Amino acid sequence: MKKVVLLWVFVMAICTVNAQKFRGLDKSPLDAVAYPVSYKNADKIVKVVYSRPQLKGRSVESLAKPGSVWRTGANEATEITFFKEVKVAGTKVQPGTYSLFTIPGSTSWTVILNKDTNVWGAYSYNQEHDVLRVEAVASKNEENVEAFSMAFDDDMNLYMAWGTTLVKLPMSK
Repeated sequence: MKKVVLLWVFVMAICTVNAQKFRGLDKSPLDAVAYPVSYKNADKIVKVVYSRPQLKGRSVESLAKPGSVWRTGANEATEITFFKEVKVAGTKVQPGTYSLFTIPGSTSWTVILNKDTNVWGAYSYNQEHDVLRVEAVASKNEENVEAFSMAFDDDMNLYMAWGTTLVKLPMSK
């Protein structure tokens, strides 16, 4: 009798399991950049995880509104992790993970590191939790970048590019 009951429970469990439904590909794929940039160097100092929105005929200003706090990417707020103490635009930042927000402007962008992590967009942004606010120079890029992109150079500067906008955030050890 016990075998029959166990068999019945097993069959019912199999019958009630539904196939997992997966969503399609995200239109703003997740990406990450780190410094040092070489994949051969595992001793990273900083890593940025962000999603890459695309212009698709729209302007940067329509998606990252000048004068307004922006999540610096798409979907979840961009997160930056420092594995060691660094200087961001000359200001010391302790190791840890922070949300990276920006306020776009015509000649500079305000870059914000905020204690709140694992947040969607900038909807719950709280200025009282800012750890750092610095100005980063914004200039015209020679190339038109369709998908928002970030990259470190060999000197640890973080570059953000979208459309013909190029923002340079200096960092150092």
